[in-house]
Amino acid sequence: MLATSVTGTDHRSHDSADRAAAAAPPPLYTIGSSDSERDRLRSQTDELHEHSVALLQRVGIQQGWKVLEIACGPRGVLELLTEHVGPTGAVTGLDINPVHVAQARRHATALGLGNVTVLEADARRSTLPAGSFDLVYARLILVNVPDPERVVSEMVRLVKPGGWLACEEADCGAMLCQPPHPAYSRLTDTLLALYRHDGADILIGRRLHQLLDVAGVIDIGVEARADVPPPGHPRRTVILDILQAMRTKITEQGLLNTTELDALDRDARTHLADSGTMIMPHLSFMAWGRKPF
Repeated sequence: MLATSVTGTDHRSHDSADRAAAAAPPPLYTIGSSDSERDRLRSQTDELHEHSVALLQRVGIQQGWKVLEIACGPRGVLELLTEHVGPTGAVTGLDINPVHVAQARRHATALGLGNVTVLEADARRSTLPAGSFDLVYARLILVNVPDPERVVSEMVRLVKPGGWLACEEADCGAMLCQPPHPAYSRLTDTLLALYRHDGADILIGRRLHQLLDVAGVIDIGVEARADVPPPGHPRRTVILDILQAMRTKITEQGLLNTTELDALDRDARTHLADSGTMIMPHLSFMAWGRKPF
C-alpha cells in the first residue's frame, strides 16, 4: 500500500506489524534504523522546535494549505504542520521506512490529527501526483542520503507552481568542542569517515542554496544558526547519540571495536557533562524558496 490515512489504520496488531516491517530491507539512510535512532528522532522534534517554527514563518504557511513532510520518521513535525494549516488544511507525511510509517500513523492517531495521512514511499521517487502541495518540507534528510539532488528534484516536482519548499539541514564542518578532548575528536573523525563511506555529504547545509537554485527554485532565502546547547541539553550529545545508533556499521567497517567505542563514548560524555566545556555540534542551515509559476 502506498497511501493509507491514519484515521483508517487498524492498530490491533502493532507489535507484529512492526516486526514484519523491520524484516524488510533497510532504507538507504546513513544513520540506519535502530531502536535508539527512532527514539532520537522522536526527541529531535522537541529539540528543534524553535528552528521548525522559524522556518515555517519564513514561508508564511497558512490555514488551508496542503503540506508534505518528506522523511518524516516516526514523528517528524506532523503536529506542528497540522497546527498551522488548521482543520481546512491537510498534512501528508512520507517515509521510506515501514516501521517509521507505522509509528507515525499511531502518533498522529493518538493526537487526534484527523487531517494527517502517512505514506510509505521513497522521497527520491514518490509517485505522488505532481503539483499536489502548497509546501514541501524536509528536515535532516539531505545530509543523510547519497543523492540529495534527486530528493530536491522530487520536492520541486511535488509542489504547486508558486508553492514553497523549506529545508533544514546540518553542516558539521564547524563542529566545536572547547576545550578539545581526544575522545570526542576521535569520535567526530569516525562520524566523518562513516558519511564519506556512504557517499553522504555531512557539509550539506552550506550547499542548500545551490541545491535549490540548480533545481529551479526562486526567491531563495537562507539562514544559519549556531546553537551552543548548555550542560544537560539533549543536543549537547547529539553526535555521540548518532554514533551509538551506528554501532554496527562502525564495527563492521573496522573503524572501532565495541570496547574502544564504549570507552571513547564514556570519556566524551564525561567531558561534555562538564559545565566548563563549550560544545557546538553543528551549524543548522535553513533554506526556503518558491517553485516558479
